Amino acid sequence: MLTDAFLQDAARRCAIDLIGVTDTAPLADHPYYLDWVARGHAAGMGYLTDHRAHKRADVREILPSAQSVIVAAVLYNAPAQDPHLSRYAWGHDYHEVLRERLEKLVAELPAGYDYRVCVDTVPVLERALARRAGLGWLGKNTCLINQGAGSWFFLGEILTSLPLPPNAQAPPDRCGSCTRCIDACPTDALVPLGDRWELDSRLCISYHTIEAKEPAPEPLREHLGPLVFGCDICQDVCPWNRRAPVTLDPDFQPAHAPPPLDQLALLTEAEFRDRYRHTPLWRTKHRGFLRNVAIAMGNDPQKRYRPALEYLAANADSHVREAAAWALSRDA
Repeated sequence: MLTDAFLQDAARRCAIDLIGVTDTAPLADHPYYLDWVARGHAAGMGYLTDHRAHKRADVREILPSAQSVIVAAVLYNAPAQDPHLSRYAWGHDYHEVLRERLEKLVAELPAGYDYRVCVDTVPVLERALARRAGLGWLGKNTCLINQGAGSWFFLGEILTSLPLPPNAQAPPDRCGSCTRCIDACPTDALVPLGDRWELDSRLCISYHTIEAKEPAPEPLREHLGPLVFGCDICQDVCPWNRRAPVTLDPDFQPAHAPPPLDQLALLTEAEFRDRYRHTPLWRTKHRGFLRNVAIAMGNDPQKRYRPALEYLAANADSHVREAAAWALSRDA
């Protein structure tokens, strides 16, 4: 049987920062997840609410022969900053990076066993698995927080029929009485549920700038500020991130210097593809990106933005036109 020391060494060779193991027992968090979905807090994210919701109870729905789950975490806290993008979107698409590193880790493990690499797109409750594998606790901002390293991590999993000893039980919740993430959220997206907090995606800036197909409701738009993709506010204010390590991993450094919003507004679909095809921004597609850029300009009314907004107001996409018209009205 492989030792923890072997896995830790293999993880370092594969550029994985944290690694843990858990068993394949059904997850106690799954009923809570279904309740969260039933109350509409998944908003329009159909991939969280369709038939795959029930598969998240047990990883053996994904790999029937699974006996162990290896949970990996990779740090993405780069030193540079782009004020318009969540820092996880500064560099290369993490799906591609993590999959490559996890496949490399699989090659370090004994042959003759079944494996399934999971990076975000497979229906597993990865934060619950990471907590059970000892990598951290779930904070009030719903992020996985590691005591020594904070929360700036991508998560990925290897489901395997290889029997491995699970790590010690999940670490205790160390958020205590702190409410900084809750107090800082401009849209009050973190809501109480008994003795815990959860995310209402319908109010979340990240949802409205990444997943939503339509512009954010007008009462929320001014709270999006300059953000074009994602939001880091609840992590920025977390005390556990004060001393979070910084990565120089080239895959997560900004690929481009942040251009002005009015220049972003003029990107053609081909230019958007060339610039962002292998980054997380590809998720929004060109029309969603332009919609978000228009709202960001509306939240910082400047006369120099008017030509770009007038250009967007004639866009073929109705959501882009509507967002641009709203932004122009802010500069009236």
